[in-house]
Amino acid sequence: MVAAAIAVGLAGAAGAVLFRLLIRAVQAVAFGGIDGLSVLASEGLLAEAHDPLAATMALEWYWRLAIPTAGGLIVGPLIYFFAREARGHGVPEVMKAVALRGGVIRARVVAVKALASALSIGTGGSVGREGPIVQIGSAFGSTLGQALRLPTLQIRTLVGCGAAAGISATFNAPIAGALFAAEVIVGDFAVTQFMPIVLSSVVATVVSRFFLGNHPAFEVPGYDIVSPLELFPYMVAGVVAGLVAVAFIRTLNATEIFFERLPIPQYLQAAIGGLLVGVIAIELPQVFGVGYTTISASLAGNLSAMTMFLLVIAKIGATSITIGSGGSGGIFAPSLFLGAMTGGFLGTHIHAIFPEATASSGAYALVTMGAVVAATTHAPISAIIIIFELTQTIDIIPALMVACVVSSLVCQLLSRDSIYTSKLRRQGIDLFEQQDPNVLKGIFVRDVIDSAPEVIPASANFQTILDLVVQSDHSQFMVVDKNDNLLGAISLTEVRRLIYERETLQHLVVAGDLVDRNRPTVTEEEDLSVVMQLFSGTDVDEFAVVASDDPARLVGTVKDRDVIDAHSRESMRRDLVGGLSSQLGAVEKGHTVDLGDGYAIREIMVPDHYRNQTLRDLSLRERTGVQVLLLRRARKFSSRSKAVQVAGADDVLREGDTLVVAGELEALAGLENPQ
Repeated sequence: MVAAAIAVGLAGAAGAVLFRLLIRAVQAVAFGGIDGLSVLASEGLLAEAHDPLAATMALEWYWRLAIPTAGGLIVGPLIYFFAREARGHGVPEVMKAVALRGGVIRARVVAVKALASALSIGTGGSVGREGPIVQIGSAFGSTLGQALRLPTLQIRTLVGCGAAAGISATFNAPIAGALFAAEVIVGDFAVTQFMPIVLSSVVATVVSRFFLGNHPAFEVPGYDIVSPLELFPYMVAGVVAGLVAVAFIRTLNATEIFFERLPIPQYLQAAIGGLLVGVIAIELPQVFGVGYTTISASLAGNLSAMTMFLLVIAKIGATSITIGSGGSGGIFAPSLFLGAMTGGFLGTHIHAIFPEATASSGAYALVTMGAVVAATTHAPISAIIIIFELTQTIDIIPALMVACVVSSLVCQLLSRDSIYTSKLRRQGIDLFEQQDPNVLKGIFVRDVIDSAPEVIPASANFQTILDLVVQSDHSQFMVVDKNDNLLGAISLTEVRRLIYERETLQHLVVAGDLVDRNRPTVTEEEDLSVVMQLFSGTDVDEFAVVASDDPARLVGTVKDRDVIDAHSRESMRRDLVGGLSSQLGAVEKGHTVDLGDGYAIREIMVPDHYRNQTLRDLSLRERTGVQVLLLRRARKFSSRSKAVQVAGADDVLREGDTLVVAGELEALAGLENPQ
């Protein structure tokens, strides 16, 4: 793992350097043409990729529309036909791969993501570099782990190593890169996972500094906390930053949903997005690109309050359109941009009101940069360290910590999901869903009900009851009146107590005399944990199930042995899902995991003639010998469903679902290609 972590760190640094070069080349051509290439050659290929702001200011309005539109025309088909997971801001796809696919990422993502993101950013897309480089570095780590045939846990660790290497090399921030990968991507600070991540981060930083130099991303004037009371204005800035982050998250979600429903081919949507961003840039060209030039101007206090206010609104719209329409790029730089503009706007007014007790607007821009990042990502620790390393300014750390914590709390109160996990939730994936340790809470009476209980009329004599006992395997007999209303139950124990007196009682005692009218009943909607508690409190092994809208109407019974069996099955299912969902993460459509002796595991798309049928109806195991292991639902299913579930007999197969199946190779081939 040490050797692999070093290799991933080297690859991540190389990817970051080449990616920056690629962005710089695209920007030079898109906004400068032949002259741009000459300037690129004179400044050096590895110079910082600046925003094309100065060049944009000199362009006619129609070029501001044409350049991002042309970029979208190239990016859309590139992503759609070669690697659709390269669409958007990248980090959610990496988190999804770590959580559901055992860290498996296709190798082609490296090339497609790098090219698509460079084109998006270089032609004016309102996105950042960190999302693409996280996905590129993670794909490096995943590819190496798969090539070495490492276990799932170690592949996931290498994915985190790649993410850390990319962040570290891009922003010259080794600590922040390692923390971001552990906090956001892997979600685990265990030593066995964190050590390789730190190692990759350090290696990537050293290599990138050799090529790009060791300097902060932003030149920040000296700031300090003027008064201890100034922490209160910084807390206010944190609250506002949290609200801006919520607006950003919700706008991005709404825009992505809008483009998903737009009746236009997906590969053309990025061009429409580029055109809309160009419209915004006609008046506010600062929204183009990563926006570092404008951020630096805000930190230096060189922008008016009104300009910064307008840029907050414009940047939220431009970034949401770029990503929602299918462009490729990250949200970290836009979050920094929004924070700088928000803080600059607030700081201008706060300093005007309290000039002797507060710092200049640039200090608030710096602090709120971190606060917005902390809120959007729900990762305050990473945000604090990232801002420190990006600016190499330590005096402002107390204010930064306060603002980041407050903004994170505000955002989490208003938005359960971060800007990364909100996209996954729309796909039905809840990375933070915790299974209740009591497995019976997820199973209901309706799942185990016996719809054919033993029913005795209240007027039945003792002999009739005895005859029924002999013929039945039930221990509880439900007694109903002439209108079929439930009166209670007779226990086998009670019948056994009177059996020696049957000659005397057979024509005298009727069911109504023996019935226990105080027996608990349950409804079909009760979960089995409640039922088990009832069983534990009595010596009864079967309860009547009544209708929820009519407690007198008997609909069935539930037995204690059925509850115990359900507990065992659910425990087995959880173990199965926990083991297989990671081990089968490497099973992509069209690929096979060979089990030996002619058997294999394969993931197949549900055939057309299987749709709208249940697995019980299909009887695949009986007819073909193929065992269905897991069911992966199509993306447009309920947000409460899970991305991967153990297939049940009554699960209805729908369009877009896939099945993970095991069996003989010949049988699997026949299942995919029926004659």
